[in-house]
Order: sequence, then structure tokens, then C-alpha cells
Amino acid sequence: MNNSVYPCIWFNNNGKEAAAFYCTVFPGATVTEDTGLVQMLSINGQNMMFLNGGDQFAPNASISFLIANEDEKETERLYNALAEGGIALMPLDSYPFSKKYGWVRDKFGITWQLYTGQKGNTDQYFTPTLMFINRQNGRAKEAITFYTTLFPDSQTEGILEYPEGGEDTPGNVQHAQFRINGYTLACMDSSLNHNFNFDEGISLVVLTANQDETDYYWNGLTKSGGEESMCGWLKDKYGLSWQIVPKKLLSLINNNNPQISKYAMEAMMKMKKIIIADLEK
Repeated sequence: MNNSVYPCIWFNNNGKEAAAFYCTVFPGATVTEDTGLVQMLSINGQNMMFLNGGDQFAPNASISFLIANEDEKETERLYNALAEGGIALMPLDSYPFSKKYGWVRDKFGITWQLYTGQKGNTDQYFTPTLMFINRQNGRAKEAITFYTTLFPDSQTEGILEYPEGGEDTPGNVQHAQFRINGYTLACMDSSLNHNFNFDEGISLVVLTANQDETDYYWNGLTKSGGEESMCGWLKDKYGLSWQIVPKKLLSLINNNNPQISKYAMEAMMKMKKIIIADLEK
């Protein structure tokens, strides 16, 4: 399982509660790290990070998580568990593309697509699915090219477009799957009006081995209209949030010596792009 790329979800100080809940819902789910500020969740070996950052941001349906399996009863079980206290966005039912499918927003605001059918060319339990909406509507194909060109070990694995007379703008992406750095993502366009967009509520983390890799992803993702933020965060030209995180940063912050950890955290808080040499200093 490739865990050099994984999603981070912003919580209003209830990430620990959410992690415990998901461990009861998903098979093979465990909390691998809990610092209070951060919980790392492993679901069948696939990482998901929870950040208890307060009420500034919250997850929304611009990024959902698709879980595909061939067992109709398992789809139903997952849907019912996640729908408890949540909201059904598409009710569990039979659709032309799946004999049993549902889209639900759970009680923590995270949206899940539960799909009965073949998983395709991935060993991931869940697939982050990007929805290009509002000003970004119609740019899904362009974004796939941008991401697969920037990241190594990347490829487009299939694009299904809306036809003439379909439910959306002809040529828009109904569903597509692609890989970046060996990590599978999906995406779609939607011409409907939505009261949300990509934001820091859900971001994608990229772990880097050294400063060269950090510079490469930072420069590549911020070019042509991207935006730098603080502490290794940025937005690309589509508004999607990324965290470019050197592994050295994690080792310093998680150091057994609390003084080293404190100094590293203080240094990081002053940075936009993470500079490893300055952290070490």
C-alpha cells in the first residue's frame, strides 16, 4: 500500500471521536497514532489523517471517499452504519451503474460513496473522489493531465464522459480514475450549483524524502495560479489543498526529546514551504 500520499481531514476537535467511530465501521481499521492534535487512522493499511484544527474549516462533498466491493450486503451495511446521524445524498438503491449504490454524508460531515461492483485496478480500500464544481466545473480532464504529468508513477485509468442528452453537460466527466505516485484518485464534473468548493477541510498530504522533492511538488502545484499558504500548505490552480511534508519534519516533531519537538514545531509555524535545513538548524 502506497502511503506517501493520503488525505487529511480537518475536524473541530472531535477527530478522536471520529476515528473511534470509523474503527467500528470499517474492517481492519486501527488508530496508529494519537497526539491529540493529530490522529492517524489506518483502514486496511491505507492512511487517513485527522487534524483537530478547530472550527475554521470543515469537510464538504467536493471530496468524497468511494468504497467499492462486490458484496451487496456489505455495501448495505456500510451505508446504514455511515447514514446513522447523517444525511443521504443519494439513497441506497439500484442505479444503471451499480446494482446497489448510495452516497451519504455521515455525522462528522464526511461524504462516502458506497458502490457495489468491481474495484478496478487498485488495492486501496477507499478512493478519494474530487468533484469539479462551480468555477472549476468542466476542468476534471484538464486536472487529470496536470496531476499525472507532475507526479511520477502516474497514469489515467479511464474516463467516462456524459453523452449528448445525458444528465450533465456533454463531454463533462461523469467518472474518471487515475493514479499519482501510485495512489489512486477519482474525479467528476458537476454543473449543478453547490454552496461549497475545494478548501482546507480536506487536503491531500504528500510525504517527501528530501528538499529537492519538497521543492519539486511545491513549485509544480503552485504554478499557473496556485497559492502558497503556511506550514507546508498550498492550493493548486483548481483550489485543491495540499500539504507538502518532508519526512524529516515528522521525525523532528515526533522526536522523543520534547525540546527538539518544540523547536521544530516553532520553526515550522513560521514557514510557508518547509525548509529542511532551517528545521535542522
